Amino acid sequence: MQVCVVYAGRTRDDSRLKAIADAFAHGIGTQGHQVDVINAYDSEARLTRYDYVVLGSEPVSFFSAKVPEIVSKYLAGAGTVSGKRCFAFITGGLRKGKALLNLMKAMEGEGMILKLSEIIKKPEEAMAIGKRLNVERNN
Repeated sequence: MQVCVVYAGRTRDDSRLKAIADAFAHGIGTQGHQVDVINAYDSEARLTRYDYVVLGSEPVSFFSAKVPEIVSKYLAGAGTVSGKRCFAFITGGLRKGKALLNLMKAMEGEGMILKLSEIIKKPEEAMAIGKRLNVERNN
């Protein structure tokens, strides 16, 4: 299956979030799936061809529960995302739960089907989740 891990940090060059996204991709890749990592700031990549989408972000500031505007902008221009099965994750911040809820609302607003969501703090956690994440379509 084709899977992509999209990440959208506070800034274009968020190395911590990129490390978590890369670890997530590596974990999913151990299951034998093709995985691409996409930075929402740098990419015009369409999500249409992917079977499963993992989207990660972080709050715009430590005390905020808002996710970066690039998330909504990217999803709006990412091709056909309606009906895509997906996983959402948030890192950092004081109000992580509320930020995760806001990320999920943005994804569901585009018609994406959320299967799971998680608050991830370290790349090791992301890799472990990626190794056991069921991206196959259950008939």
